Amino acid sequence: MINRREFGLSALALTMSAAAPRRARADAPMMFRIGNAAGVNDPQQIFATAGRHPRLGYYQAEGVDIEFVGVANPSQGMQSVATGETTVATLASGIYLPVVAKDPSFPVISTYCWLPRNVAVVAVKPDAPYQSIADLRGKRIGVRNQGDIGRYVAKTMWSELGLDDGGADYIAIGEGGGAGAALYKDGVDVIVTYDTSAARVEIAGFKLRYLPLTPKFAATPSGFLGFNKSFLAEHRRQMVGFLRAMAKSTIFAHTNPEPCISMHWEQYPESKPKSKSEAEAKADMLFLLSKRIDHWMPSPDNPDPRMGATDVEAWNALIAMTAETVGDPQFAAKIGDPHKLFTNDLIEEVNAFDKAAIIQQAKTFKL
Repeated sequence: MINRREFGLSALALTMSAAAPRRARADAPMMFRIGNAAGVNDPQQIFATAGRHPRLGYYQAEGVDIEFVGVANPSQGMQSVATGETTVATLASGIYLPVVAKDPSFPVISTYCWLPRNVAVVAVKPDAPYQSIADLRGKRIGVRNQGDIGRYVAKTMWSELGLDDGGADYIAIGEGGGAGAALYKDGVDVIVTYDTSAARVEIAGFKLRYLPLTPKFAATPSGFLGFNKSFLAEHRRQMVGFLRAMAKSTIFAHTNPEPCISMHWEQYPESKPKSKSEAEAKADMLFLLSKRIDHWMPSPDNPDPRMGATDVEAWNALIAMTAETVGDPQFAAKIGDPHKLFTNDLIEEVNAFDKAAIIQQAKTFKL
């Protein structure tokens, strides 16, 4: 079952439900329940949360709001969208594609690429002898948990090099200080995770050295937002509004992240660290965001600069890599038409706003 630990309802929704219970339901914002596999609610999520602060009001202007729902990993998040327990969650291609290959009727579709650049990392101790992913075959691979992306990331890169994993052992080590201790006490040889998770290890005091990703894998996008196909058919207007507000929020946070951290803590006070001063906590979050922030935005050489856009070439590359990873030469045939995996149908409307105005607003914004 999904973890029902939820990270805060909108103040607006609470006020409306408490003060005006007889008010017409259509007047309330549509709540988008976001499956949160990060395991935490902190300012790494300012790309989404900045826009719901009253000073910006991007979601309110669209008649929608957001709510985080904790899920254990991307696999559980994806399944929660399929069953309707959440509205939207991140799709990791290495987890999503095998499910579609096995069940072509799987009801989840990608509608927005929120991480158009690759956020995977392979981290070792600074004095470790390893220099490349090939050196890690047969080693002890530290992953956040057994349902997370680490195993897929490592196997995908070995497949690109024409290698198997050499009998590697995949060990769940959690995050932050626990993951760092596992690496430094020789419980594992390497940590394979994503950028902000590795940043938490460094924030906990463990220095890391990062190995280069293999070229084909490095060029692939990392994260897509998956919606239930039935929900898309029934709530297209609200989905456009939700994604447009997120796109604005992302551009604002990318331009001026520091006040967005304070705005996040203001909206979600339980996420503000209690054991550090505000200055120390903000410095930690700025370090964490430095690892992620550019990955929110399309690469400068991307021929389609629209927020959230993807293309069939990217999905074909992901299918090919996943086929190698799972060792199935019939994998692409089982997937069928790659266009069924994603849609750009909403993207033009999502991007129907003045991006330059959002950037200027962010540059001059002060709390």
